[in-house]
Amino acid sequence: MKNLKLYEPSDKMITLIKDNYSVLQALGSFGINLGFGDKTVNETCKLNAVDTYTFLAVVNFTINGYGDFQNDDQISVPTLLHYLKASHTYYLDFQLPFIRRELQESINEDDALGVLIMKLYEEYAQEIRRHMKYEEKTLFPYVESLLEGRPMSDYNVETFSKHHESADKKLRELKLMMIKYLPADAHHNNKLTATLYDIYNNEEWLSQHAEVEDHIFTPAIKRLEQMTKQEDVSKNISQMVFKGGQDNADALSDRERDVIVGVVQGLQNKEIADQLCISVNTVITHRRNIARKLQIHSPAGLTIYAIVNGLVDISSVKL
Repeated sequence: MKNLKLYEPSDKMITLIKDNYSVLQALGSFGINLGFGDKTVNETCKLNAVDTYTFLAVVNFTINGYGDFQNDDQISVPTLLHYLKASHTYYLDFQLPFIRRELQESINEDDALGVLIMKLYEEYAQEIRRHMKYEEKTLFPYVESLLEGRPMSDYNVETFSKHHESADKKLRELKLMMIKYLPADAHHNNKLTATLYDIYNNEEWLSQHAEVEDHIFTPAIKRLEQMTKQEDVSKNISQMVFKGGQDNADALSDRERDVIVGVVQGLQNKEIADQLCISVNTVITHRRNIARKLQIHSPAGLTIYAIVNGLVDISSVKL
């Protein structure tokens, strides 16, 4: 049953755990250890260098499905990335091997049914491992590159494979086999029932993990991509206006500099031609070459370029 309370930074962490013991699995992934006493959620998060807002966003979402994260720019991507990486480690290094050991102790691998159940579990584990390793090899490095301001040009979050139908199908088949064909003796029945209970719990955890990826992590990465694109656009504009500094100024001929000064002064092509004693066609050619060399195509851009490179004095420019 869902607890409809919306947890806040001032709530006691122990209260959150008492209300929702399933949150225990998330604590380690955030890097929060037990032993927090009566500290609040905010105090506990700060003590463990965890972004409180992001922690509560994940908790409130997984408990009650609360939150619309499409435009939530308060979400900390580094915190989410740490959470997802640690969740992978927990599941791959602990949970999958743990359940495998439970299964081995619960069934007789000498009969055909035992062999089949183990085979189904290995296929399920392999599918989960394949998906998580894909994220670790491709998605997570991509996000790290975004955070460092050097996005990979051949990838974006839209290519992120975020569906788990194949693994879900194998798990459903495994549970069906176990439920329908439990062994008759009480000892193995109890062990297998306990294992099945753990499998259901971990299925719910894995589903929540996927939901966090889809509804919190992916929107956050899309926002990060958009910010990076905007920064790239600004950088490109800056490079176009100031491209090459004095080096490109030196690449211009004296006549091309004179043409730029004429443009900055607001003269038309014919006026520039008359002032420099050249033809209008020559002025047009010069302007075409200037645009090609500097990648600047507007009078305003040429004005900025001329001021920065000392071709005109800013006081002589009509702004």
